[in-house]
Amino acid sequence: MSLYPVAQYIFLNQAEYNRKGATALCSKQRKNIITILDSRIENYLDIFTDKPAYFMKKHSGMRPHDIAVLLKIASKGKEPWFMKDLAYELEISASEISESINRSMIAGLISSDKRTLRKLSLLDFLKSGLRFVYPQQPGSMVRGIGTAHSAPPLNSEIVSAEQYVWPYGKGNVRGQAIKPLHPNTPEACLKDKKYYELMALTDALRIGKVREQTIAFDMIKERIEHT
Repeated sequence: MSLYPVAQYIFLNQAEYNRKGATALCSKQRKNIITILDSRIENYLDIFTDKPAYFMKKHSGMRPHDIAVLLKIASKGKEPWFMKDLAYELEISASEISESINRSMIAGLISSDKRTLRKLSLLDFLKSGLRFVYPQQPGSMVRGIGTAHSAPPLNSEIVSAEQYVWPYGKGNVRGQAIKPLHPNTPEACLKDKKYYELMALTDALRIGKVREQTIAFDMIKERIEHT
């Protein structure tokens, strides 16, 4: 919504009041017109000062890496951060980070200050929506970095002959390929243990059996709620 039609609308109503002339109206009529104009102005000011979604791009749906960005923020806990930090550490462009956080704000997963996670909403989405929105099936055998139950911390709770990995040329584990939420996730996780744990646990929600999903969610919840 543009400010121009708002200003034009208010101007035309004020012009109508001026055209009729204050002297041609009784005091009650003048009071009613002024009250209506004041109310309309207040409504429009409320839209443009308290509801920033009007200024944002149309929400065209969440992207897989939006979850990666939110979990990176979660991994930082109370540590201060800037968007440029996220861009560097996740190896995602600054513009993509900005657009990602805007989408998450509209979706109600981060507050309007674009810094505070809405933890309950994020946890609800991870538990009930992630595996349906971003499903994944194990692929061919490749070399990479362990994920899901093949990575910490879940590998200390789940013992399985199946190995799941993110494809990564420098990895030292062979297993079935799992496509990460962003192509640069393996590199980003190697630089941040806390982030690695959250991303690996998230994959367990996407591809794990019921028991694995339950344990993984409890671990994610503990980490996010205590940040």
